[in-house]
Amino acid sequence: MAQVQKPSIPKGTRDFSPEQMAGRNYIFDTIKSVFRQFGYKPIETPSMENLSTLLGKYGEEGDKLLFKVLNSGEAFAQISSDDLQKGSNALSLKVCEKGLRYDLTVPFARYVVQHRNEITFPFKRYQIQPVWRADRPQKGRYREFYQCDVDVIGSKSLLNELELVQIADKVFNLFGINVCIKINNRKILAGLAEAMGFPEKLVEITIAMDKIDKIGIEAVKEEMLAGGVDGKGFSVLEPVLTFTGSTEEKLSLISNVVKDSEIGRKGVEELQTLFGLIEKANITQKVEVDLSLARGLNYYTGAIFEVKALDFAIGSICGGGRYDNLTGIFGLPDVSGVGISFGADRIYDVLTGLDKFPKEAVGGTKVLLSNMDESSVAYLLPLANEFRAKGISCEVYPDQSKLKKQFEYAEKNKIPFFIIAGESEVQAKTINLKNLETGEQTTLPLSEAAGFFS
Repeated sequence: MAQVQKPSIPKGTRDFSPEQMAGRNYIFDTIKSVFRQFGYKPIETPSMENLSTLLGKYGEEGDKLLFKVLNSGEAFAQISSDDLQKGSNALSLKVCEKGLRYDLTVPFARYVVQHRNEITFPFKRYQIQPVWRADRPQKGRYREFYQCDVDVIGSKSLLNELELVQIADKVFNLFGINVCIKINNRKILAGLAEAMGFPEKLVEITIAMDKIDKIGIEAVKEEMLAGGVDGKGFSVLEPVLTFTGSTEEKLSLISNVVKDSEIGRKGVEELQTLFGLIEKANITQKVEVDLSLARGLNYYTGAIFEVKALDFAIGSICGGGRYDNLTGIFGLPDVSGVGISFGADRIYDVLTGLDKFPKEAVGGTKVLLSNMDESSVAYLLPLANEFRAKGISCEVYPDQSKLKKQFEYAEKNKIPFFIIAGESEVQAKTINLKNLETGEQTTLPLSEAAGFFS
């Protein structure tokens, strides 16, 4: 007899119950509705991309987190003993031609170049699909999760950055989540690297800075010193990382620090312009300059964004930035884009933790119709059709069972209303309507049943 296998799923992935899916769909539908209000159109790309499309776009640490897909057939047939000595990365490139997408931005850049003759610039798109990262699973961090991306490509106007701030503001207002939208600029970070005396170490500096919330400033300092940044250089950076003044004070401080850097001055100018636009846009959520914000992705070149929930402890729930030449890697240079990504899974955790899911958004069936016998079912079936035609979700209990069992089914499935029609109701052309939340019971003419829920 074959051994029974214990059912399981890979760590960092999850099943979703019907109730959870109702909540997730509420998130997706809310975000989509805002994207559409601002003129963005949907696209989808494959779960797998060519590995060459993905490698080198996320930095060395990001490359390590790519899920690589083993070639079909005899993938190891041509592998020699010398290949085995070269390490796992070199070996994986010989046996894997494809990988699961790490984010939606790089596939989007590939899409834009591949379909450049079919799209009109500026091109505004949104994309809601799962991504995969071979990360260590922990609270709020999964190996498979959904991103909700919105990008505009083919325009350098800072009005696009403003629009993304407006989208984030509107989305989180609709969710009822208080957030802080943090903004910085990669040009400022480049200017900082110059002011520190280490312009060639911009990537190392930003990767270390990006960890400040997780490991603290002293650990960031140690990582930079180990990476070749001396104490004198870090002394330029430290007061910038720890400064807590107003937006105007932060911009004044950083303007002075990067005054000798052309790219740094340009970054300050862009931030000043963006915050001038934000002041006129009636943004209701908190927006601030965060000079420690780095977002260690190599392709960002201008404004960078990160959104944190104020009333719930979790990592960033939305983030993004401007990239000036991501499409250049695929043969279409000098096409600037900017976008942000909403982390649906973390937003779900915040809405759950704060009990912010609207009851009607996550509710399922509203009315259960009883099954007493064949004649009562025949009596209620036209009513079920009328409910559904009016958008009222309902079920007819499938089996002729005791009322107690039908009641239990409704309660366990959180169906708020139960309609009973026995022989006496059929003859009187009425229904017996029970509110299972309050216990209240009402007798109504059959003709008025649908109107009760209108």
